[in-house]
Amino acid sequence: MTKAEFVELVQEVGGYDTKAAAEKAVKAFTDAITAALVKKESVSLVGFGTFSTVDVPEKTGKVPGTDKTYTKAAHTAPKFKIGKTLKDAVAG
Repeated sequence: MTKAEFVELVQEVGGYDTKAAAEKAVKAFTDAITAALVKKESVSLVGFGTFSTVDVPEKTGKVPGTDKTYTKAAHTAPKFKIGKTLKDAVAG
């Protein structure tokens, strides 16, 4: 599903009068989640899931077929843990 198709779905399900209003709602939601994750705060939506961040340690590895090695720097990554209600809806 593309963003445009998702905005149309939000307009239909949310009862928005225009696509612009639905797109504004989608943008507000994604911007709010992003802002919270940048602050390393988690966002829990009961039944849907939890958005959070996780610190990933530095990693070294070997390039297959060669003797070259690489190092991937430590970083913070976003994480999503699915909620029971969403999990059950998708499964069934």
